[in-house]
Amino acid sequence: MTKRELDRILTIMLNAYPNVSDLNFTVGKPPQVESSGQLMPVEFDPPLPHLTPYQTETLAMMLIKGDRRLTETLLREGSCDLSYSLEGVARFRVNIFSQRGSYSIVLRKLETKIPTVEDLKLPPVFYKMAEEKNGLILVTGATGSGKSTSLAALLDIINRQKSVHIITLEDPVEFVHSHKKATFNQRELGMDFDRFASGLRAALRQAPKVILVGEMRDRETVEIGLGAAETGHLVLSTLHTIDAGQTINRIVGMFEQEEEKQIRIRLAETVRWIVCQRLLPKVGGGRVAALEIMGSNLRIKEVILNGESEGKTFQEIINDGKAFGMQTFDSHIISLYEQGIISQETALAYASHRSVVSRGIDSIKGARGEKTTDIEGLSLDKDYEKRIR
Repeated sequence: MTKRELDRILTIMLNAYPNVSDLNFTVGKPPQVESSGQLMPVEFDPPLPHLTPYQTETLAMMLIKGDRRLTETLLREGSCDLSYSLEGVARFRVNIFSQRGSYSIVLRKLETKIPTVEDLKLPPVFYKMAEEKNGLILVTGATGSGKSTSLAALLDIINRQKSVHIITLEDPVEFVHSHKKATFNQRELGMDFDRFASGLRAALRQAPKVILVGEMRDRETVEIGLGAAETGHLVLSTLHTIDAGQTINRIVGMFEQEEEKQIRIRLAETVRWIVCQRLLPKVGGGRVAALEIMGSNLRIKEVILNGESEGKTFQEIINDGKAFGMQTFDSHIISLYEQGIISQETALAYASHRSVVSRGIDSIKGARGEKTTDIEGLSLDKDYEKRIR
């Protein structure tokens, strides 16, 4: 297979459906794309009803392009990450992994245009985040929930507003930022540095004001990131956690029990914002991001220091912090339902607390004059007391 043939296959797959986000090559299935959250088969001429181990391995080798480091990583660890460019069309984040003795490949399409807060319909509080001079901003969520996209929009605000040096450490580089007011240096794992911890340690000697770390993967990276935030840098990063409380607990859990008090003190002083994301299916197709946003105040610092307790939980404080740009998943989900962007079934399925969202939906329905229950025909039993007597 030649690069020209590979590019032709990828182009056909990209054009097969609207809103394509991922390309999937798995043995025993035809080439597939993820369109609006659903995996769909792609037709080729001649037909490819199912891929063979030889075909997926050939595709994998074409993508790796003889890179010795990637080949060794794939053989040693069972998977490897890289980037691939389809000239003038798209860029991809690629993961090649072994399963049951064969290779599978997933290519995540990366947008060539840097997204803005307005494009993504993110809350205006993102502009407030961009004004931070130091500390830690974390964007969390499951794989594919749009963490990197939200961070790219946040960096774009800084790029347009501030003359600062920004260093990004990514695996691989996803959004290529142009130099506007800011100066960007974007480094890729494996090509420009060997580990996030060593890349972050080196970044502290490169005079940045803002550092993006692709992912807080281990204790060492977290420790250096906290150190950078404490010494006047603004550090942005991601974690695979579902809400603000779990994010704090995950970081604390990376350290020994006797270090817990000290790490909680450091987190209380450095955490500025935690944004958690979930992608929800929209009415009529496509997806929309639901966000939980937690800022820092005295009550949040107290809960980080001492842990959650009765009457002192992150959820309660976020609920009370709406005036400062904070919001819970449930309040955002209720808002999306009220705007007609998501259905009632979707709202309840993705809710953190179904009872809260259910009450919110009933309130909206009541204000519209709609039915809030399917139960009908109820009436008072006027003869009940007579029968009892």
